[in-house]
Amino acid sequence: MDLRALLFDFDGLIVDTETSVYQGWKHIYERHGETLHLKEYVQCVGSSVEHGYNPGDTLEERVGKRLDWDVLHKEKQEVIERLLEESEPLPGVVDLLAEAKTAGLPCVIASSSPHMWVDRWVANLKLGSYFQKIICRDDVGKPKPAPDLFIAAAKAAGIPHENALVLEDSENGLRAATAAGIRCCIVPNEITKYSNFQKAWKKLPSLCGQSLEVLAGDHS
Repeated sequence: MDLRALLFDFDGLIVDTETSVYQGWKHIYERHGETLHLKEYVQCVGSSVEHGYNPGDTLEERVGKRLDWDVLHKEKQEVIERLLEESEPLPGVVDLLAEAKTAGLPCVIASSSPHMWVDRWVANLKLGSYFQKIICRDDVGKPKPAPDLFIAAAKAAGIPHENALVLEDSENGLRAATAAGIRCCIVPNEITKYSNFQKAWKKLPSLCGQSLEVLAGDHS
């Protein structure tokens, strides 16, 4: 393909936040004597609990009562923050971003998470200089699997959809890219590795050792 821009997901693709978020939800379930199975939880990965599967609603159904989510979300966030204290970009991410910057290839983040989460991590990891734009659900209203984020990201990069490549880790992200008419390269992680990625343009085990030439090639 004639690759002219990379559109990055954030959670689970740039930083492995997905494992910590899952562990946070698991903690809340276990506090109530319940088990949150990965195959159930993965439905909300790449989207938001407000626009799809909500582990909180499922937990309330199981325990048969309303729960105090002001308290539980705070407790869940404490677990997440503790697990993420020493987080670094996933293998290959910085090398790929550096190569794209040298080549003058625009990179844009398109995330279903809010700016308050993504911007903070991009700043903490000193990745801001690599991205032309960060687009979050705050900017478009609809998270993935709606195509809005990737449509906005391609527009921010200033290139036609056929010249963009989405890098994603989730099935919801793949569905969003497909709906936007943009090729999608899947890089699964421990949370998403059993998802259905049949419609992906290509699938890679990680970004470690991957180059722009590999990404743009017709075969993985």
